[in-house]
Amino acid sequence: MKGLLFLCVANSARSQLAEALARQLAPAGTRIFSAGSAPTRMRPEALAVLEELGLDARAQHSKHVDTIPVDQVDIVITLCAEEECPLFLGQATRLHWGLPDPAACQGSVEERLDAFRQVRDELRRRLMDYFAVA
Repeated sequence: MKGLLFLCVANSARSQLAEALARQLAPAGTRIFSAGSAPTRMRPEALAVLEELGLDARAQHSKHVDTIPVDQVDIVITLCAEEECPLFLGQATRLHWGLPDPAACQGSVEERLDAFRQVRDELRRRLMDYFAVA
């Protein structure tokens, strides 16, 4: 595997969580990317729940899918659930892990953090399984 790309719409929550977790879990030398079709900014809740695991993702930022080097990606994982996922036009194996967008949670601060934790933990579980067999 040369490169793994996580895609969603805003590149602010799910794909950013996946990028940070994959950087920790992927085999050495694997390039990890995340992007979206309408990037905004990384959600502070994503940073907070990653910090709970000792991961510092402050250097990450939202990116448009068109900025990702097509020749460096051979696996694309889309994370959209309730919205239409962006397209990646490169030659790559595509997987879909539909997860709810934690940024859509409108509850209290703790309820929002819990929504991000649930997605973080599910991504971590899936990535651990994926890299165990990849």
